[in-house]
Amino acid sequence: PGGADRGTGRRYSFVDYFLKYLLILSNLVFTVLSLMALVLGTWGLVSKQSFAREKIGSIGTDPMLVFLTAGSVLTLLCLSGCVGALRENRTLLKLFSAALLLLITAQVLTAIVAYGLQDQVVGYLRSGMLAAMVRYQDDLDLRFITDEIQSNLQCCGADNYRDWELNIYYNCSAPGVLACGVPATCCVDPLENGTVWNSQCGLGAQLLDEFSAQSVIFLGGCLGGISRWIEQHEGLIGTVAIVVVGVQILTLFITSRLFKAQDIFNIRLQGFTKSSSCIRRDADRDVPAVEVDPGETSV
Repeated sequence: PGGADRGTGRRYSFVDYFLKYLLILSNLVFTVLSLMALVLGTWGLVSKQSFAREKIGSIGTDPMLVFLTAGSVLTLLCLSGCVGALRENRTLLKLFSAALLLLITAQVLTAIVAYGLQDQVVGYLRSGMLAAMVRYQDDLDLRFITDEIQSNLQCCGADNYRDWELNIYYNCSAPGVLACGVPATCCVDPLENGTVWNSQCGLGAQLLDEFSAQSVIFLGGCLGGISRWIEQHEGLIGTVAIVVVGVQILTLFITSRLFKAQDIFNIRLQGFTKSSSCIRRDADRDVPAVEVDPGETSV
């Protein structure tokens, strides 16, 4: 606080100070989380040598790319908001506000397009899941995601269990023991005696007709399971989406309020400076000149 602050009052009100440090703290937390996602994505890609010449073509289906991309974007966004609010840097705050507004708009448009083009969305999901099944043995992350979906939704493949024919290891023309089989997560009861995991429970499942296979593996595809899960939890999904967008809109409002508080303070500061200058000029004119007697200054 300087002289201008003493003359014009506090820079911000108590509420504005609270909102300022809330913005700083929240952006700091998300900056740390974004950096963790960035480090995780980078580590995952490097450890799997995804940038190698023979693997670079399939990097687009690597789940770690999502962590890398999202971590990079959110780190820059949250860091600009944190530093901008801390240093009261209008350029960084404007950049933060513009990026946040763009992010909100993109999310809303994505939700509208996804709702209006459900068939196309299902097509993209099918393509993504089939690509994950093709690389099931080659990418541990895709394998983990596929296994989690199949075991939790009690499904097998994208449309049905015969989709595993696309995988070179489960293809019926493959020379290995996995030929004409499916992963153990497709099995109705992958645990022997309820305790021991039987990784071979799906061997030869593609050779069975549907009547015989239904007692061994799940026949339905995971796309149908995902659709049913969304329908059953659409209320929760909608609530989470509204809360996320609402928090972002609230953050945008806080940033706008800080802009307004800065503008008000600058106007008051300019008025105080002009008033102080006028008072000094008036004081200089009112002070009479003092004549000094030469005799008084002699020694």
